[in-house]
Amino acid sequence: MSSPVWKKIAIPFAILLFPVVFWLVLITGKNHFKALPIYGPIQISETGDTTYHTVGSFHLLNQEGKRVSDEDLKGKIIVANFFFASCTSVCPDMNAQMARLQSKTGTFKDVQLISFTVNPERDSVSVLADYATKLGADPERWWFLTGNKDSIYTIAREGFLVSAAAGKDADDFFHSQDLILLDSKRRIRAMVDGTVYKEVDSLFQKIELLRFEESGQQ
Repeated sequence: MSSPVWKKIAIPFAILLFPVVFWLVLITGKNHFKALPIYGPIQISETGDTTYHTVGSFHLLNQEGKRVSDEDLKGKIIVANFFFASCTSVCPDMNAQMARLQSKTGTFKDVQLISFTVNPERDSVSVLADYATKLGADPERWWFLTGNKDSIYTIAREGFLVSAAAGKDADDFFHSQDLILLDSKRRIRAMVDGTVYKEVDSLFQKIELLRFEESGQQ
């Protein structure tokens, strides 16, 4: 067989074989898998056991007026952000990217998107319902949550480690434009700028890595 003919066969074969080889590398051992970092303060006991920071519980209302809690999200990977409906700065871009992420993760039943309002006095269930509809949010996969302001600010500050200040209105909340990724144990595994297209693409890749990690195949 002449060299040019062999090259014509070998190159397409290599292209087809690469995904298979890559997958085999991933599943043949932990040494080939790099897990996402775990963010937040940690505690180490006298026996050497490590306890990682986790996001606490919540009980709030979603855009359909349903009372939901962290108990409804057992086994779920979560992407969360903080916004308010009347925000005209970073929030529209950030939630447009959340909508894109909803589309990209459409087949992932283990991924839940959550947007917490930091202006619950104005962002009623009906306001959030209208807001969610305009974004094409699936109420089963993307919650817009409202409720007690103190509870929301506490989970933002102490759970998601987002800077917040209880002021006169939502403009006094130093809300982050981050999209925050939690694993099923409620540990923070990634934060990306939710207004940057490439950052959200990188978050999608991190979601895929986290799903692989939690599948137990690594």
